[in-house]
Amino acid sequence: MPTAVPAGAGTHPLSVFRDPASVAVVGASANPAKWGHWLARGALAGRDRRSVHLVTRGADEILGTPTAPSLADLGEVPELVALCVPAAQVAPVVDQALELGVRGFLGITAGVPGAAALAARITAARARLIGPGSLGLFDADTSLHIAWGDFRPGGLAVVSQSGQVGSELAQLARRAGLGISRFVSVGGQHDVTMADLLEDLADHESTEAVALYAEGFDDGQRIFDAVRLLRRTGKPVLVLTAGDSEAGARAARSHTSALTSPTDLVDAACRAAGALRVPTPAALVDVAACLTARVPPRGRRVAVLSDSGGQGALAADCAHRGGLTVPRLSPALSAAIGARLPDSSGTDNPVDLAGAGEQDVSSYRDVARLLLRSGEVDSVLLSGYFGRYGLDSAVLTDAEQRTAGELAALPQRYGRALVVHSMGSDSDTAARLRGDGVPVFPTVDAAAAALAGAVELDARPGRRMSRTVTDDAPPRGYWETRALLMRAGVAFPEARRVHNLRQALAAVAELRGPYVLKASWLEHKTEAGGVRIGLGDATAVTDAFTAMHRRLGDGPYVLEEQDVRDGVVELIVGARCDPGLGPMVTLGAGGTRAELHRDVVTECAPVFAGDARAMLGRLRCAPLFSGWRGAPAADIESVVHIVVAVSRLVARYRDQPIELEINPLRVGPGGSLAVDALLLATPDGPGHDADHADHAHRADHAHRADRAHRADRAHRARRARREQGEP
Repeated sequence: MPTAVPAGAGTHPLSVFRDPASVAVVGASANPAKWGHWLARGALAGRDRRSVHLVTRGADEILGTPTAPSLADLGEVPELVALCVPAAQVAPVVDQALELGVRGFLGITAGVPGAAALAARITAARARLIGPGSLGLFDADTSLHIAWGDFRPGGLAVVSQSGQVGSELAQLARRAGLGISRFVSVGGQHDVTMADLLEDLADHESTEAVALYAEGFDDGQRIFDAVRLLRRTGKPVLVLTAGDSEAGARAARSHTSALTSPTDLVDAACRAAGALRVPTPAALVDVAACLTARVPPRGRRVAVLSDSGGQGALAADCAHRGGLTVPRLSPALSAAIGARLPDSSGTDNPVDLAGAGEQDVSSYRDVARLLLRSGEVDSVLLSGYFGRYGLDSAVLTDAEQRTAGELAALPQRYGRALVVHSMGSDSDTAARLRGDGVPVFPTVDAAAAALAGAVELDARPGRRMSRTVTDDAPPRGYWETRALLMRAGVAFPEARRVHNLRQALAAVAELRGPYVLKASWLEHKTEAGGVRIGLGDATAVTDAFTAMHRRLGDGPYVLEEQDVRDGVVELIVGARCDPGLGPMVTLGAGGTRAELHRDVVTECAPVFAGDARAMLGRLRCAPLFSGWRGAPAADIESVVHIVVAVSRLVARYRDQPIELEINPLRVGPGGSLAVDALLLATPDGPGHDADHADHAHRADHAHRADRAHRADRAHRARRARREQGEP
């Protein structure tokens, strides 16, 4: 009978997956084409650090190592068991392992019946599970390798919900000269989650940057709290996720939902946590190459250095598209560069060597040194032929290799980054640069995008998010929502709540026309015929109220002063509590064409004034606020105040699934007025009760009845014309 491992061995919550004292691969195989073979081979590579056991009934020996038919036949209880047996056999193996005292399980097999119940048995026994359906584990610090594939040790950690995407990231990293510090394929997450594994990287010594692939963010707030932790420990996170396929399903009830997509929300969460979302695995590895360079890029000023005017111009364009600046150089610096180059060279920015590299390859080193030590730029993007000279002309090999070493020493000497695009990115020279900590890319767009991504990530320190919440139920209806927003500091026109014509006419005497009449309880008033604008006097109000009441019935109506100011810009301010990612605030071009323009920005709530100003500045319609074509400038600070107020409000309701929307917010020189507001409790949320549903039912019934009445009236009119002989 094997000796049991003491309960609680290891000081870290996930120590069994970090550095287990012993490992057993159950389902090991002698067939190199099978998973069990790869897991056995990888595990055996770490047997200088831990004992490794291979369990199988199919062979007496695998890779020169004796096997055992079951866990009970081993001489010790392994700390970690890798499950690589057919799905139907997983549960019996787990039950036997738990009886023996196994502390950790790596579930490789997918499609395990009753996986959730099996995980519950594991956790009830104070053991832990990664998977099932995991591609495996690798840890360079502890020589732990229980996964399909080979890994080059390095500084990039990969946590992936998809094993194959994670494997692709590792392969791309190898081609780029990067290595993997830790690789974890999370599988089904029935116990250990992505958030757990991210938190576990905070003190992982060799990890310099983290790659996260997630297909969903049900536990998004905890995931991004872990990202914040990693950011504070100097380990930036790059996020890769699936696209916008859920957008249509989430767009049903409010304009704000229709205007944002899942990736908009993930981008907002990344900005708030100090992470960066990237579009593809290749893009992720490219940015990671810059982040793990000996001197990572910081600052947006870039000097472009090339031996071709055309390539330099293209590189400058790529840098500009990535949000970088390519500043003009000072006359003194330009003159110093010119003294080192032929008369035909370009000495501004981009710098064009104009063939000097072919005459003397060390000119690259000299010009790069001048640029990096100048203080006028934050990084140098070297683009073009360097790295190819030795491939095409053997007599230049030694000089190019020597220059590569000298170039690679410059970033550390001057504290500024060097990024290289080379037409010979697979050459020995490129390998020398990569080996010395300088990232090299095969295309200039990849080089510029990676540089821009690393700079953008460096500019995102992340921010702490408020966790203050309220137990108050959210209000229902326009009048109550209006009151809530006014208490938060949002200005509305003067208004009165009325229930009958007598009260409506009394309100006319107290308010200033023209007037707006609203059926306060309706969510979408315009579509249901529950709003009338431009009511100039008591007669118009009487006619409008009488007609609306006939169609919609009793209820709380609102008579409101209509905002008729000239020179206003309409915005939409929306907020929502996403079930996974938490409270969000959205600002965009508003009014009836909001969904047409789709000019919106979203951030995690709450935001501060600086964040709100930045949101406004990112809108395409932002120039309208500074006095477009002679129009008066709008009161930007009033918008900032309202965005901050709405963000704080929705953050207080973070535990309640609500959507809040002001549309439009009319912004002019004298301030901002919210002229309509909507607060929705999402399905199954608080406030979505029978009374609310009854109002919606009555509105829908009235709307359909009104359409039927109008259709019948039109039909009778056509029949009368036919009877009179009209066409």
